[in-house]
Amino acid sequence: MQDIEDKERYINTGRLILSNQMKRRNASEAVGDDGLTTMQKHVLKHILLETMHREVYQKDIEEEFQIRKSTATGILQLMEKNGFISRESSKKDARLKRIVPTPKAEALRPEILETIRDPEKRLIQGIDQEDVKICRKVLVQMIQNLAENKKENKEEDENDE
Repeated sequence: MQDIEDKERYINTGRLILSNQMKRRNASEAVGDDGLTTMQKHVLKHILLETMHREVYQKDIEEEFQIRKSTATGILQLMEKNGFISRESSKKDARLKRIVPTPKAEALRPEILETIRDPEKRLIQGIDQEDVKICRKVLVQMIQNLAENKKENKEEDENDE
């Protein structure tokens, strides 16, 4: 029994280390030396990836990075000043400003996508494709479980108020 617990602890530690190493490397390498802080690079990467399939708002940044509204505002204002994003009124609700990458930021998208693909290739090297497919399926289910749990907790919090 102790052996299983040790293995689980080792796997959890490995997962955290792997995740942290990939996050650090991806954001910094993807955007390069452009005067942005590491946090701004992470935010820009997130914006570039998410705007490929949906609109992104400041609230999304706050939730994704678990930062306060004032922190997100500061990051986004500087990114706007440096010409990486612009804010446009939402077609659905004029009070909301969607975050739109500028052509300067869009030029970085291919490089960012490649910095994601390269580590993925290294991660799955030597692993059977069927095992990779199962892993991805399980990871997607885990993410969905977390999202549902987060949604349930939010609803409980709102009901408590």
